Amino acid sequence: MVFQFDKLGVYSIRVAGLLDKSWSDRLGGMSITNGELEGEGTRPVTTLTGPLADQAALLGVLNALYNWHYPLLYVEHLGGVS
Repeated sequence: MVFQFDKLGVYSIRVAGLLDKSWSDRLGGMSITNGELEGEGTRPVTTLTGPLADQAALLGVLNALYNWHYPLLYVEHLGGVS
């Protein structure tokens, strides 16, 4: 698989904490799903999923989450969009 930094891609991002679903527009239009992460103790998590124009757009979403103090749990590239 060849990754292209300047092409549309679908991403999944998980952060600790709950994000309001109305923030989708502020986060590149990504779908926001709230849930809980099992483990040492149940804790709230939010998963953002959707297409982003390129990795610069991905960085914009990650920077927004960082600025809002949401700890990043993972980022996954799910593939490109044809």
